Amino acid sequence: MRKSLTPLGESEMEILHHVWELGEATVAQVKERILKERKVAYTTVMTIMKNLNDKGYLKYYKDGNTFVYSARKDPQEVQSSLVSGLIDKVFKGSTSALVQTLVKGENISEDELKELRNMIDNMEE
Repeated sequence: MRKSLTPLGESEMEILHHVWELGEATVAQVKERILKERKVAYTTVMTIMKNLNDKGYLKYYKDGNTFVYSARKDPQEVQSSLVSGLIDKVFKGSTSALVQTLVKGENISEDELKELRNMIDNMEE
């Protein structure tokens, strides 16, 4: 069995983003948002949201018969954890190798490079 580079799949990340944006969300609300991009079944969204709860990324309370989900972890915490895992698995723990790959492989504008330089300079103070 192949192990994923991240503990979250693409659909899980998509749903997490919707929940973060909404603050609180039902399965039906998330499904409606996804339907703007592509077809998805209610049961699929429900299963993924339940899995995200089981993995500790979402929590819920019951409002009558409806489950209302919210994030258990904020975006920065999840992003930081996922990037740390990626650095360990893909770049053998080298943050500079990741940054070099991003800077060389992407079309980074002069403004973005300037912003990166400023961030690094401010970190050193």
